[in-house]
Amino acid sequence: MLTELEGDAFISQKKAFALLIDARSPKEFTESHIPNAQNFYALSDSEHHEIGHIYKQVSRNDAKVLGAHYICLNVARHLLEISKHYPIGSKIGIYCAKGGLRSSSIAIILSHIGYQIFKLKGGYKSYRNNILTYLEKLPHQHFIVLGGNTGCGKSELIRALPNSIDLEAFANHLGSTFGSIKGKQPSQKMFQNTLFEAFYAISPETTIFIEGESKRIGTITLPTVLHDRMKESFRVEITAPLEQRVKRILKDYAIINDDFFYNAMYIIAPYIKSTTKQEILAAYQQGDLEAVARMLLVDYYDLVYKKPKKVNCTINNADQTSTLTALKAILTKNCACGNAND
Repeated sequence: MLTELEGDAFISQKKAFALLIDARSPKEFTESHIPNAQNFYALSDSEHHEIGHIYKQVSRNDAKVLGAHYICLNVARHLLEISKHYPIGSKIGIYCAKGGLRSSSIAIILSHIGYQIFKLKGGYKSYRNNILTYLEKLPHQHFIVLGGNTGCGKSELIRALPNSIDLEAFANHLGSTFGSIKGKQPSQKMFQNTLFEAFYAISPETTIFIEGESKRIGTITLPTVLHDRMKESFRVEITAPLEQRVKRILKDYAIINDDFFYNAMYIIAPYIKSTTKQEILAAYQQGDLEAVARMLLVDYYDLVYKKPKKVNCTINNADQTSTLTALKAILTKNCACGNAND
């Protein structure tokens, strides 16, 4: 069975797929893809480049013949792998760049074997158009935003709360000068895809917990509508004892290396006193990371943090269990009022 679905229908049925196949080249897949998809490519990177060149510069017919040859070889290998994990009859979603030859070739073979195949009409381009429209309009109106100084445990609270969106996790960045310690960030497209999937899984009527962020998280830019709504939403300022904040910083930055540390210090140098900078560097060279963390919090992060004018309430996060109870009480109260933004 082979069914072609429009973007909205494909997205709404995606959870029912035992396997979601991205038939594009590995390079295209790595740059961005539909979350949870697996890359069973029709053409490898080199093959895709070669076929494109022949199609445009030499002969379209030659390109089609050679492309079909490569696809057959690749699909032959993929079939063995797919059949190991997904029994005949499984529902499989599939897409390529524009819903053309690459996904159709694999889809036809799988459907004839007996798999239930659902092909995305218009391919990945169609999916991207759908999510960009969704994020530009964003049906979700109700948010409770957690703000506060670095190390107060906002991210931990977000992860523990129901119906929450963890922007820093999606961006793979801690949202500060030292925030890139998590490693390479996803592409802007991949971030948008992940963000869309998270929102899509939550009813637009639901109030969402989210951490207050600037417009940019490292190299990632938040959707304008989302950022504007966050600024207008119910704001909870989270505080915490300094010693607890120091411990969180030490945990988050346990894998820091010299190159990363000195580069970050170079970036923040204009914003701290020269004497403070020397004290931090000296403590780091002596291996006193606790002193480094404390000085960075007090003499840098706390000084550059701009507390917004609108703060609806403040909670001291000395005990996470108590904080979660208080936040859930705020959620209940705001939902009873009908709008978390009032």
